[in-house]
Amino acid sequence: MATPRYWLIKSEPSVYAYAKLEEDGRTEWTGVRNFEARNNLRAMTPGDLCLYYHSNEDKAVVGVARVLSKPGPDPTAPGEDWASVEVGPVVAFTTPVTLATIKATPALKDFPLLTRSRLSVTPTPVEHFELVLKMGKTKLPKATTATPKPKARPRARP
Repeated sequence: MATPRYWLIKSEPSVYAYAKLEEDGRTEWTGVRNFEARNNLRAMTPGDLCLYYHSNEDKAVVGVARVLSKPGPDPTAPGEDWASVEVGPVVAFTTPVTLATIKATPALKDFPLLTRSRLSVTPTPVEHFELVLKMGKTKLPKATTATPKPKARPRARP
C-alpha cells in the first residue's frame, strides 16, 4: 500500500461541519472553484489523509478525514472543468487546534493554512500534519481502513 499524502481541507462549520461528516460517513468534496485548489483535488489518491479545518466561524483544525475515491468531475458543475473526491471521517480532534495557536507556533510558520490561506485544498507536509495532530491531543486509530457508509452525498456549497 502506498504511503498516504497529507492535505488540508476547509469547510465552514455552518455549511458542512466535521460532525456532519461523521454522521454521514462519507461525502463528495464538491464546490471548489479555484484552479490551484482544483489541481490539488486532482492530485489526491485514495488513502490520503486530510486535516479538516473549520473556516470562518470556528477557525480551528477539528478532525482528520481520509480520501476515499479517485478524483472525478464535480457533479455540482456539469459540463465544467472542476473536480471532486469522496472523503470520510477518521477521527475528531480531542482538542481543536485554533488558527491563533497555529500562528503562535514557530514550527508552523510555513503551514499552508498560513502561507496559502485563501485556498480550500492544499498539500500539507507530513511534519505539519503530525505536529497539528499532536497539538490536538489526537492519535490516528490503528485500523483506519474501516469501511465507510456506502453512499456519498455532496456537501452543501457556500
